[in-house]
Amino acid sequence: MSQALPPETARAYTPPNVRQFSVFLDNKVGKLLALVRLFDEASDVHLCSLAVQESAEYGVIRIIPSNADAARALLRAHGLSFSELDLLIVELCGHHSLTSMCLCLLGAELNIRFAYPLMLAPNSAPTIALAVDDLYLAGQLLRRKSFRLLGEGDLP
Repeated sequence: MSQALPPETARAYTPPNVRQFSVFLDNKVGKLLALVRLFDEASDVHLCSLAVQESAEYGVIRIIPSNADAARALLRAHGLSFSELDLLIVELCGHHSLTSMCLCLLGAELNIRFAYPLMLAPNSAPTIALAVDDLYLAGQLLRRKSFRLLGEGDLP
């Protein structure tokens, strides 16, 4: 009788990750405030990170919530357009600097698609949200170099 392998052994290591939501808003006065207030007023989710990309007609607001399921429900309930993407959250402290993280990923020829800091970080350590070409490979490499990777359950 064969046993199924747990997911983390099927690919050697499944890194913890978080869900980012890219919310699409009209580029009008007060739209960002309205979005932030939705999360302020929600009891089951809050924002851990926010990054704004804007253009003349619309803005893309990247957010990392403390609870992805609650954030998804909140955004849908208010009729907001959004997409979702898994990201790595990397803690930078001690000898684990931004430079050493970039060198680690460069050594494997992994591209950093985008990155931005978290507002609410556990342990008061600097943390960075990271979108990379290959989430699994990047997670494996960073873990081997003893970087601390955070999942949704680690967020404050």
